[in-house]
Amino acid sequence: MFFGLSVLSTIANAQIKIGVELAVTGPAAAIGAPSKNAVLLWPKQIAGQRVDYIILDDASDPSNAVRNAHKLISEDKVDLIVGPNTTPNALAMLDVIAEGETPMVALAASAAIVSPPDGKRAWAFKMPQNDSHMATILTQHMADNHIRTVAFIGFADAYGDSWWREFSRLAELRKIKIVATERYNRTDTSVIGQTLKIMAAQPDAVLIAAAATPAVLPQRTLVERGYKGRIYQTHGIGTLDFLKVGGKEVEGTFFPTGPAVVAKQLPDGNPVKKTALDFTRRYEAAYGTDTMTQFAADAWGAYMLIANAIPQALSKAKPGTREFRAALRDALEQTHNLTVPQGVINMSPIDHVGLDQRSRVMGRIVGNKFTYAYGG
Repeated sequence: MFFGLSVLSTIANAQIKIGVELAVTGPAAAIGAPSKNAVLLWPKQIAGQRVDYIILDDASDPSNAVRNAHKLISEDKVDLIVGPNTTPNALAMLDVIAEGETPMVALAASAAIVSPPDGKRAWAFKMPQNDSHMATILTQHMADNHIRTVAFIGFADAYGDSWWREFSRLAELRKIKIVATERYNRTDTSVIGQTLKIMAAQPDAVLIAAAATPAVLPQRTLVERGYKGRIYQTHGIGTLDFLKVGGKEVEGTFFPTGPAVVAKQLPDGNPVKKTALDFTRRYEAAYGTDTMTQFAADAWGAYMLIANAIPQALSKAKPGTREFRAALRDALEQTHNLTVPQGVINMSPIDHVGLDQRSRVMGRIVGNKFTYAYGG
């Protein structure tokens, strides 16, 4: 499905073309919608050059994401792709961007998208924090709160796999025993069997490694079955739809998050607070109070990253050429000390994310809102 940006694409022969590949419909729509909202705020000029933004919807389907990537590169001749915002779709697009020698700034989380940053991944970058960053602060919070046993339930896909790898490793280091491990699909309507196994293990806490509204299902089932321990989620829950669907059943949930999600409550000394607040005000002016999410902030960060790289690429080649795409890829890789709403970026040939501990804090759902809890 194609979404034209009439406001941003009034010039038929724009000098720079940026493809935007998102899950605007389907199970991951709650993630893609705020990303699209942020894209609609992107300026129509970068470095004095007009920009044509072409938005495609993959309907949360990896095969659609691949088709969209082929179209953007082969037909639309884009200079760069932003998105997708789900890990399976981003992984599915890697071969396409490498073949088309077109840089991709993914809005999905898994480190597998960019690591190792060679071969086909040489063209891939991403905005969200690696799961290892998030798992580090999450397990630290567990340890600080005397959690000794934990159960894990996550998506049965690349997102759940990545979280399991990082969480299980760090839990072992912090002497937190994992007493149950379960999986479920994003489209499942029941996890009663998995929940009963988790509750039989009597863990101090449960980590749900899922994203958007499908992350509500295990938590709701645990609460309905009378689980009284602490429940943790991942940064993938940072959507307004999660709060709406979860309601009182997700109240009190702890989760790692990018600082932009709780920008208004960050300590004044936080290094990204000013940038995060600036974007929050811009976004809320367009979409309403308390509407800003992790995924909107990541998309705005992508714009800032690209805007920082384009002048360098323009000094070496003309948009619409293979040489410009290569120069743009190189400029992205050389990003240094760029503050975006979610952290400070320092990329390199061995790091296509470039974020450090300044990119995450712990949040908590209080009063059906995402609030600041810990760190930063």
